[in-house]
Amino acid sequence: MSREHYQAVIGLEVHVQLATRTKIFSSSAAAFGGEPNQYTDPTCLGLPGALPVLNREAVDAAVRLGLACGSRIRSRCRFARKHYFYPDLPKGFQISQYDEPLCEGGRVSFRLHGKPHQVRLTRIHMEDDAGKNVHDPSGVSFVDFNRAGVPLCEIVSEPDLRSAEEAAEYVRAIRTLVRYLGISDGNMEEGSLRCDANVSLRRSEASELGTKTELKNINSFKHVRDAIEHEITRQALLLDRGEVITQETRLWDPDRGVSAAMRSKEQAHDYRYFPEPDLPPVAVDEAWQEQARNALPELPEARYARYTDMGLPAQDTAVLVAERAIGDYFDQARAVAPEAKKKIANWLINEVLARVEDTRQLMDPAIPVPPAALAELVVLVEQGTLSGKMGKEVFARMWQERRSAADIVATEAVAVLSDRPALEQACARALAASPDEVARYRAGNLKLLGFFVGKVMKETGGKADPRVVNEILGKLLG
Repeated sequence: MSREHYQAVIGLEVHVQLATRTKIFSSSAAAFGGEPNQYTDPTCLGLPGALPVLNREAVDAAVRLGLACGSRIRSRCRFARKHYFYPDLPKGFQISQYDEPLCEGGRVSFRLHGKPHQVRLTRIHMEDDAGKNVHDPSGVSFVDFNRAGVPLCEIVSEPDLRSAEEAAEYVRAIRTLVRYLGISDGNMEEGSLRCDANVSLRRSEASELGTKTELKNINSFKHVRDAIEHEITRQALLLDRGEVITQETRLWDPDRGVSAAMRSKEQAHDYRYFPEPDLPPVAVDEAWQEQARNALPELPEARYARYTDMGLPAQDTAVLVAERAIGDYFDQARAVAPEAKKKIANWLINEVLARVEDTRQLMDPAIPVPPAALAELVVLVEQGTLSGKMGKEVFARMWQERRSAADIVATEAVAVLSDRPALEQACARALAASPDEVARYRAGNLKLLGFFVGKVMKETGGKADPRVVNEILGKLLG
């Protein structure tokens, strides 16, 4: 029996590190990249007598995420202790949320191959992160507690995903969303976005779910796709042999392209949840929710619909909505020249994005070519003042010299040559210098027109208006 006889059922738990200045329950910096154990304090180290104090900034970020996903925000939620032993968890428990999460329900919308998808959410809850175990090649292990206490949102989906590719695109959509909201940088390489995948198989005609396994701490879109694809194949082979799937937690090894069993999968009662006694319930009243709702930007799917409604191609639209800064740049440039929106999109995608390492640079006031300057250049090309080739040359100078297109054109005589008498003379010289090619053209080899246009463009240094040149040559050649 092959994989085609099984249906994959996939649910994801995505952990988003919130971009707050300090940790969720203490005043240490929630920063990345410091010296080991640089950002620590008695609370995140679990020292006796230290008490947690909730970071309101983290709650506000979580509320905005829930609203953006259409979740129901509980007016009263509370934290719980989730007990387990691991060296990077100094308290011996994690402060998380259990039966009273901040956000319930909701969905994440995205597109795969242009087709809209929606994944339902079970919940979004808050918790503190653990530290990080560092294993030295010598066999000695160390623990870095810089990450301990960093605020997390865990986004728990319903088992609505059916393929590894769909799961990877879902995670990408969450990354796009949290970056739009400004609540996380979504950097998977630095651990700001991590994913656990629950995977099970069932016979294609069955309705009952199979036994699931959990793949832990997957930290790239490629790894999400590869790990789930491997797990689907692994389970299918076991089921084909008549073996039973064990409910367990597995660790993905991207270097070897395989997963390995870590431990049996825990149930909720194994964690001995109980209400966190050192934190009171959190009250998120309607005024707080309304303030957070008003702070939401235009979300990716709404922006996608707006751009396609204005006639932009789906492929260009997908690029423009991938990052909030790209869409913001486009909107500001389009406001200057609304009629040139498609050309602005092309220049932004092909020229501007090729020159920025981080899309957040797009909305930096110091960017060499700000949105209005790009729109001005595009208009000059559309009006015929500059050819497409000249436009690209001017753009390169704008980026390097931080000058406007109008300034470069005005001060350095960079513009299309459209003086008709001068172009007629140049065309006549081109034909006179190539009598054999003229005869072949008149004998039916019409492709030679490009040869004559090239000679005129060479003589004029590429400044001749190609439309005028084509018209003149057509008349002279009969």
